[in-house]
Amino acid sequence: MEHFEEQPNLDVLAERVSLSPFHFQKVFRTWAGVSPKEFLQFVTVTHAKHLLKESNLLDTTYSLGLSSTGRLHDLFVKLEAMTPGEFKRGGEGLILQYEVFPSSFGEILLVSSERGIQSLQFIDTLEQGISDTKKEFPNAIWKEGSSEEHKKIKDYFQKFLIPETPIPLYLYGTEFQFKVWKSLLKIPMGNLCTYGDIAESIRQPSAQRAVGTAIGKNPIAYLIPCHRVIQTSGLFGGYRWNPNRKRMIIAWEQSKLVSPNNELS
Repeated sequence: MEHFEEQPNLDVLAERVSLSPFHFQKVFRTWAGVSPKEFLQFVTVTHAKHLLKESNLLDTTYSLGLSSTGRLHDLFVKLEAMTPGEFKRGGEGLILQYEVFPSSFGEILLVSSERGIQSLQFIDTLEQGISDTKKEFPNAIWKEGSSEEHKKIKDYFQKFLIPETPIPLYLYGTEFQFKVWKSLLKIPMGNLCTYGDIAESIRQPSAQRAVGTAIGKNPIAYLIPCHRVIQTSGLFGGYRWNPNRKRMIIAWEQSKLVSPNNELS
């Protein structure tokens, strides 16, 4: 993904993964629902700029009806705040259950308590992922295992099955961060907006820098879609789980607009 500006052709891409061009195209189309060439087009900054010029995407989002698949995140994700005292105690008294599962975008570390999902992170190694998360809840009891809420999330990532009941997210954050995260939930799949758009949506237009910081603190990958926020210039910008993964997710979601019946996995 880091070489998308070079616009590599099919032969170059196939050689990179040691497959024949024919086989690579077949495998790639099965995963993304579009050809490698089409996928590459979705990644380009030019396309991102074009999207941003079409309309005020946040205003468009808010006007969508509940039947729109673009509002799915807004409908099946429920945010609940952890109190400052609970967070200050470092998770004391919490039993945190964790597991790792594969997705189309990489390995995911999922952590939950009886109150809801506490963390959802793309990881490179389990050890690093666990270590980073434990820093926030050093006094919690950690156990490897699964739950019904875990199954909902895995079914969504691996089968694109929309849960029948909302997934509770039990998070710690400031009032400002929660405003930003709730605004992110209203960005439809396949759409992009800017940090300025988010600042406008929470009625603090001069807080773009603070919005960027709040987005960077988002503890829930993909379900709170911070990957859909890009710079005003059209550049994709940073991403706490690797900017190249952000480009991949944006491109994949754009491909779903072309082939909406394809699944996440």
